[in-house]
Amino acid sequence: MSETATAIATAASGVQQFLTFRLGEEIFAVEVAKVREILDVSTITKVPQTPDFMRGVINLRGGVVPVIDLRLKLGLTRTESTVNTCIIVQEILIGDETVVLGTLADSVQEVLDLEGLQIEAAPRIGTKLNTDFLKGMAKHNDGFLMVLDIDRIFAAGDFQSEPELQGDAA
Repeated sequence: MSETATAIATAASGVQQFLTFRLGEEIFAVEVAKVREILDVSTITKVPQTPDFMRGVINLRGGVVPVIDLRLKLGLTRTESTVNTCIIVQEILIGDETVVLGTLADSVQEVLDLEGLQIEAAPRIGTKLNTDFLKGMAKHNDGFLMVLDIDRIFAAGDFQSEPELQGDAA
């Protein structure tokens, strides 16, 4: 049994809350327990020599919080700022460290209660499609929502600076 299937089976008897949000035409969900707050988009300061998906940083009550364009990270088109665009501030686990990170979303939808049995394992379509970033899929209204494993989306290498990368290679 895969790690994700085991996690789903373990949570099968319990109900979890998920924040749903829209990226393009699709609806995604993350565990509410990982979400700190939802912010309107404010000034994002671009940081030079960062990956395209890193839009920059914001000042959150005196702290520096990186802001990621989740659409770009997932291979979609760049998030355009609209009246509904927001930043979902989350705590993610990178290696052994908890990191506060903002992710851009086209809009926030709602908080849903889902039972573990409502979340099905992510489909495996061939061997080249990587769905490791999904905890699973859940039926919602007339369609599906994709339940993200937000910790798996971001690898430790995504946030290393150039000198550290060079030092690792030596």
